[in-house]
Amino acid sequence: MSTTSPDPHTDDDEIITWWGLVIEGYHATQARLVAAVADEYDLAPASFDILLRLVRSPEHRMPMTKLAHEAALSSGGFTKVADRMAKAGLIRREPCETDRRVTYAVLTDHGLDIARRSRKTAAEVLRKHVLEPLGEADSAALAAAMRTLREANS
Repeated sequence: MSTTSPDPHTDDDEIITWWGLVIEGYHATQARLVAAVADEYDLAPASFDILLRLVRSPEHRMPMTKLAHEAALSSGGFTKVADRMAKAGLIRREPCETDRRVTYAVLTDHGLDIARRSRKTAAEVLRKHVLEPLGEADSAALAAAMRTLREANS
């Protein structure tokens, strides 16, 4: 994003405040998004995150260990979420044909339908609570800044 060096004289309170505003803005917006998806589709945040990742994956499937890692869940935590999702008919487990150590999480037809509809709801919430107040240019700049932070700190 920026190629200039940070100002070493930026006040400690100022930089702490900037970061606090990022966190507060995220939490306020995420709360609205999670509430809309939970109200309409009865999805917990982790289940919604997993559905989004699967709907965007080739063949709507992903190795379970990779999915757990991307969703920032422990293997035990992911197993519990996956068990609930399988019981709800959203995903099924599918063994890999070439590596028996790998199991895929795969969207069911019902899961695909819920994933697509909940993604649409989430996009509507984000349009109203991110795109409207920031505009397209600042929304894109925010995404670019967060991508830079993710890459710099991963």
